[in-house]
Amino acid sequence: MTESASNPNRFYLTTPIYYVNARPHLGHAYSTIVCDAIARRKRALGIETWFLTGTDEHGQKIERSAKAAGCTPEEFATKIAGEFRGLWDRLGLTYDDFIRTTEPRHIRGVQHLFATLRDKGYIYKGSYTGQYCVFDEAYVDGPPETPCPDCGRPTETVSEENYFFKLSAFERKLLEFYEANPEFMGPESTRREVISFVRSGLKDLSVSRTSFSWGIPVPGDEKHVVYVWLDALANYITALGYGSDDPKDKARFEKFWPADIHLIGKEISRFHCVYWPAFLMAAGVALPRSVRANGWLLFDQGKMSKSRGNIVRAETVHEVLGADALRYFLLREIPFGQDGNFSFDALVQRYNGDLANGYGNLVSRVVNMVHRYFGGFAPEAGAETPAEATLRGNAEAAIAAFGPAFDELNFSDALKTLWAVVAETDGYLTANAPWKKPAERSDADHARLQARVLATAAEAIRVITALAYPILPDAAAKVWAQLGLGELAEAAKSGFLRDLAWGGLKAGTKFGEPAPLFPRAEKEAIERMQSLEDENNRTAVEAAGGGSGTENAKAPAPAKQEMAAVPVKAAVAMAPVAAATRAAPMAAKVVATAEAVGASAPSASVDLPVAPQTAVGASAQAAAETAAQGPQHITIDDFAKVELRVAQILVAERVPKADKLLRLEVDLGTEKRQILAGIAEHYEPEKLIGRRIVIVANLAPRKMRGLESNGMLLAASLEGGAPVLAGFLEDVPLGARLK
Repeated sequence: MTESASNPNRFYLTTPIYYVNARPHLGHAYSTIVCDAIARRKRALGIETWFLTGTDEHGQKIERSAKAAGCTPEEFATKIAGEFRGLWDRLGLTYDDFIRTTEPRHIRGVQHLFATLRDKGYIYKGSYTGQYCVFDEAYVDGPPETPCPDCGRPTETVSEENYFFKLSAFERKLLEFYEANPEFMGPESTRREVISFVRSGLKDLSVSRTSFSWGIPVPGDEKHVVYVWLDALANYITALGYGSDDPKDKARFEKFWPADIHLIGKEISRFHCVYWPAFLMAAGVALPRSVRANGWLLFDQGKMSKSRGNIVRAETVHEVLGADALRYFLLREIPFGQDGNFSFDALVQRYNGDLANGYGNLVSRVVNMVHRYFGGFAPEAGAETPAEATLRGNAEAAIAAFGPAFDELNFSDALKTLWAVVAETDGYLTANAPWKKPAERSDADHARLQARVLATAAEAIRVITALAYPILPDAAAKVWAQLGLGELAEAAKSGFLRDLAWGGLKAGTKFGEPAPLFPRAEKEAIERMQSLEDENNRTAVEAAGGGSGTENAKAPAPAKQEMAAVPVKAAVAMAPVAAATRAAPMAAKVVATAEAVGASAPSASVDLPVAPQTAVGASAQAAAETAAQGPQHITIDDFAKVELRVAQILVAERVPKADKLLRLEVDLGTEKRQILAGIAEHYEPEKLIGRRIVIVANLAPRKMRGLESNGMLLAASLEGGAPVLAGFLEDVPLGARLK
């Protein structure tokens, strides 16, 4: 995606307009949130931006849905359109215009377009007998009850007088346009599909209906109503004032058209990349610069649909975790243009890892320490050391890389780059430990270190926050205020991203009061969201008795349960590991007691099909007793509850007054954790740094020696009881789950 070639200081983008046969769900929210993020960044770059969304309210399907609901089509459409607009406002989306296709301005514009196409000789009257999918409002080639190629539903046979658009006249023109403008549509899969469709041959398209009346009357022949797709697609120009004689409308249309990007769901690519440019070519109107199709949003690998009762609402996530959590998950987790899986488990994991334990924790630590050590005023950084130079260089590289990736709609890659700076800043802070003064360091030297480290970390946070603003607008505004930088909304209006560079946080800036950003979500958050959805789906089924909606999203089949496994010859050494002794030869068994492992869970015993090993994490007596009892079998479901993940040790140090304990900070890729491990007698801390290990990631935390341990290590025990940490010969990604 590139800026407008004719005027780089203005930008026009649109969502699809959403069909009002059912209330909004997460798929609709995804498309609109993506557009909102783009619009926010463009405005923050000083580019005048027009962001359009709205609702598609005509067609046979709406007429039937209204009849089933016992109301008029207008009443039905008004109610659902209000729910869309209300949700967008609740989510804080910054659209500039919300168009309804029942508005007079739209009706006027559509009739003007129809008349123009007819006057130019591209519309003629005829009759049509064939198959029609009411659900997708699409004509389908084939015998009676041919399944719709888009939704799979059986089509209906229609026979009626119609007006036809000479689509066949544009087959070669479209192919030439695609070749001359390779960036017009994307992703590549959409481009290939559309070109193949056009090359297979285009037939003239019926653009009016007479078998129902809920639509825009054809000018001069009111027994016909305009085909819903010609009606709906025109919204992109009628919202700007196309067809109006008002000078203000004309000026707005001339200023913002052509659109820089139409963002759509991939299932409507044909309408936007074939019919829409053909209509515009015929009418003599400039074509949009690009059409970008997002993939489907899946729920545990199944398609969301009202008929399945598995729609996920954006309101549910907003109520439990907030809008920023939803925005971040959708843009970070799902590479744009691809199908993406949504689950409450994945949402909470990403929320805790990247937002609560990552960005939120980093901001909290730095702001609190500035208040504690410098009275709430940004300190003077002083002379830069190699450590500060490295962090500055990484932040500057992120500034350079983030914009191009974002502007190409590679949101996931852009955020991955930015969150690498979050991790680097957190590591820099931990490595320099401004909260800890060694005995040999003078007070003056320590004060200088504190100033340098906190000033550098705070500046990194400023850069991170500025870049993250389009995705995390609410949190970014809070952090901006905590850094003493004022109202972020005002900074965005002045185009603060245009000249973003390192060094903007000045010494002496008065910080605002620290406040939590992303409180850690516990298991109850997942249960609450699922409960809200269950209740919503139950209510919807009772109220509507099933049915189906226009989906640009896809959602729940039964959730699949991931199964964890462990490497051969490894047993779980729950952290902290108790002194291990040799047990009688037996199939390796993990034996853990709450007292031995520092866990809050009840005692457990797990058989592993590996070579004879020593029981680790229990006393010799407990190991012997367990061995004597023989194998204690469990089900695969029991074993699946143990979540084993790959982590890398970033920090390892001894715990004061605890001979056996090490305090480890480990990186799981999406989050960092502190783990206490009873391996100090067998491992030197400095030799552990950088090592990749396996941890039990879903163990309840426990405090020991005043420190909280969030996980357990995986190890095997050798002759004599010395634990050996499990590892890998291959390069395994951090956070990978063993299964």
